Amino acid sequence: MLETIKNQLKKFPLDQSQPGPQGSGATAAVLLLLHGDPADPQIVLTQRAMHLNNHAGEVAFPGGMWDATDQNLLHTALRETYEEIGLSPHLVEPIAMLPAASPKRRNLCVTPFVGLVHGPLELQAEPSEIAAIFDAPISIFTDISQYQYFEIKNAAGALSFPFLSYKGHKIWGFTLKVLVDMLNATLNAGVELRYPSDSRIEELRKRGQK
Repeated sequence: MLETIKNQLKKFPLDQSQPGPQGSGATAAVLLLLHGDPADPQIVLTQRAMHLNNHAGEVAFPGGMWDATDQNLLHTALRETYEEIGLSPHLVEPIAMLPAASPKRRNLCVTPFVGLVHGPLELQAEPSEIAAIFDAPISIFTDISQYQYFEIKNAAGALSFPFLSYKGHKIWGFTLKVLVDMLNATLNAGVELRYPSDSRIEELRKRGQK
């Protein structure tokens, strides 16, 4: 499985340029870290600390915000990963840069990179940012029977989002979509999930503000 993923990721070459202007938004970069059994590699995921202002307690990839001192967005992803989970950049073999995307609820442009890590990992969570670090096998994300849906409600209505539960962790949102898109592109996984449209999200946001 890993060899297939690596070969297919060649259509997403690394780009080590600096980010362009983002207007009033912000720029971030994250790492999809693959390691372990080549037949069913693991991906490193984190649970964000509960006291954070954004996405508190949610599952995420290691990574974080662009800093003007970073050489490029890959540098951002490697630096932030080291700060969050203690993984030294020299242990990561970057192999691809996936299309940038924005989480539905934030004015943020996030670039995901894919990296390989060889050998056993000794990770340490930075408690000011990360509540937990865990691995999840790629095979659970290619199993359509694993997916469920939940609703986020407010006075204006409800939105339905897909999620996957693994070892007590709820994996959804931007993290799940990036993973599934990557597996559909590399393994022809055929995982088709239903997401609310941007127009529907904006409609409920405006109605909720009235």
